[in-house]
Formats: sequence, structure tokens, C-alpha cells
Amino acid sequence: QVQLVESGGGLVQPGGSLRLSCAASGSIFSIIVMGWYRQAPGKGRELVATLNSGGATNYADSVKGRFTISRDNAKKTVTLQMNSLKPEDTAVYYCQSRLYTRRDDWGDFWGQGTQVTVST
Repeated sequence: QVQLVESGGGLVQPGGSLRLSCAASGSIFSIIVMGWYRQAPGKGRELVATLNSGGATNYADSVKGRFTISRDNAKKTVTLQMNSLKPEDTAVYYCQSRLYTRRDDWGDFWGQGTQVTVST
């Protein structure tokens, strides 16, 4: 079994910063990609940022220049540094990982989500 545990959400004023972290644990052979998605009230889940094992990043246009994703392969953690936050960044943020649980068996796994609220 694989677990992804997020931390770091909360309430912040517009223009402020938050840092989200996610730790993967369990039966992990190797990690292909780790990333963050978000879901705002009444909307679908959308990609925020991903980082693959080769170091390539992918960001949603709405967060480019404001958010930075990083990863610690040894600790199996991924971090999302969010700066210049806007009210429209308010959402539940989910950690996601595509990984191998065995040499020839891979799957997609999700964390439980952490709330980020940007408001005065």
C-alpha cells in the first residue's frame, strides 16, 4: 500500500505565501512523477505543477512565475512553494504520484487533500 500525506495548507492573505509538502511512503519501488492538483468549489480538479524523475517540470499557466515545485528523491517528498497568492488560488490541493510499486506494476496515487484559502 502507498500513502501520500500532505501538510502546509491554511489561510493566507492575498499576496502572501504558503508552502505545501507531501511525503510518500509504503510499497514504493520507484517514483515516476510527483505533483500537485487542485479543486476549487464547483470546479473540476486541475493540474497545478508536476515534476518527473528526470527533473522536468510542468506548471499551469495560471501559476507560472508564482509557484515552484521541488522534490527530494531520497526522502520521497515533493514541495510546492506558493508566492503572490491570489483569491482564485483558493482550493483543496492534492498531492499526486505515479509510481512503481514493483518493477512491472505502477499506479496513480493521491493524498487526502489540504485546504488553501486566500482571503482578507
